[in-house]
Amino acid sequence: MTYSLAPTKFIILRDDLQNVLSHTRSTWKQLHGQRIFVTGGTGFFGKWLLESFAFANSELELGAEVVALTRHRQRFLDELPHLAERDDIRFHDGDVRTFDFPGGEFDFIIHAATDASATLNENDPRAMFDVIAGGTKRVLDFAERSKARRLLLTSSGAVYGKQPRGMIHVAEDYLGAPDAFSRTAAYGEGKRVAEWLCGDAHFRTGLEVVIARCFAFVGPFLPLDQHFAVGNFLNDALRGRPIVVNGTGRDLRSYMYAADLAIWLWSILVNGRSCHPYNVGSDTAMSIAEVAQSIAKLASCEVDVRSKSQAAPDSVSCYVPSTERAREELGLSMTTNYQTAIERTFNWYRERRRSAEK
Repeated sequence: MTYSLAPTKFIILRDDLQNVLSHTRSTWKQLHGQRIFVTGGTGFFGKWLLESFAFANSELELGAEVVALTRHRQRFLDELPHLAERDDIRFHDGDVRTFDFPGGEFDFIIHAATDASATLNENDPRAMFDVIAGGTKRVLDFAERSKARRLLLTSSGAVYGKQPRGMIHVAEDYLGAPDAFSRTAAYGEGKRVAEWLCGDAHFRTGLEVVIARCFAFVGPFLPLDQHFAVGNFLNDALRGRPIVVNGTGRDLRSYMYAADLAIWLWSILVNGRSCHPYNVGSDTAMSIAEVAQSIAKLASCEVDVRSKSQAAPDSVSCYVPSTERAREELGLSMTTNYQTAIERTFNWYRERRRSAEK
C-alpha cells in the first residue's frame, strides 16, 4: 500500500524516513514477509519504529506486518491518524506486564516498552522496576509461545551506573552498575534484570536476543514536558521564554537524532550478535550549557543558569557512550550531526504549533 503522511507539517519527517530507508535497504530485505511484534509502539521509540516500518514496507513492497502493543490506542491514532488507515499495522491493547497474547506466530519481537518517567522512578520505584522486569518476563514468555526466533531489547546506558571520573565514553565491556541502595536506581537495575532475563531465555530456548543500550536522543515526537533536558530546553525556546538550566550546566551529555536511532535499532534487530550488547547514541560529548546555548541561538532567546557556582570535577556527571562496537561490527554511523538534529527538531515542533493555531 502507498505510504502517506498528513500535512506539510510532516515534511521533515518524510525526508528523515527516506534517509532511514537509504541506510537500511539491505536490512529491510531480511524482513520480507515477516510478522513483527512491537511493545512500546506508541512511545517516542515506537513512533519512529512504526513510521519507518510503514515507509519501508510501502516503498519496498515487503509484505510484512507489525502488531503493536499499546495502552493508549486512541490517543496515538489521534496524533498519527495516517497509521490507522494501514492494513499492515495492527494495534493490540494491553499492559506489557499482563497483555493477552495475540494469535499466530511471529518472526521478530522488538521490546521497547518502558515508562521512562523520572517522576515514577523517584516516587514509586517498585512500580518502575516491575514495569521493566515484569514486562520483559511477559514478553519473553510470549516470544516462546509465538515461536519467535529473534528479539531486540531496548535497554539503557543506565545499566552502567555513574561513569567514573575521567571516563568520557563508556564501552559495553565496562562492568559498572547503578548504586543498589539508591532509591532512584530502579530504572537502571530494572534494565540490568531485563538483560539477564533475555540471556536466560537465550540459553534455555535458543531465542536470539540482541540488546541496544540506548542513551539520549532528540527529534520529532520527543516529549517536551518530561525529564529530558533537551526537550525542556526546546519547550522553553518554542514558548519564547528563557531556557532554564537547573545546575551549573557542566554535566556532559550527547544526543543522537531520531532518524539515526531508527537506523541503528532496525540494523541491530536484524544483524546484531545475540547476547552481545550495542551502545546506541552519539559519542560527541557536550555540556548541558552548550546544549542550552545552541537552542537559544536558534530561537533568539536567553539562557538562565540557575546555579553559578563551579562544581568540583568529580561532581560533574557524564552520560556518553562509546559506539566503537556498533561502528566496527555493524558498519553503523551517525548520518545527522547534532546541529542539524537540533534545527530539524526545533523547526518540526515550531511548524506543528503554527499548524495547530490555524
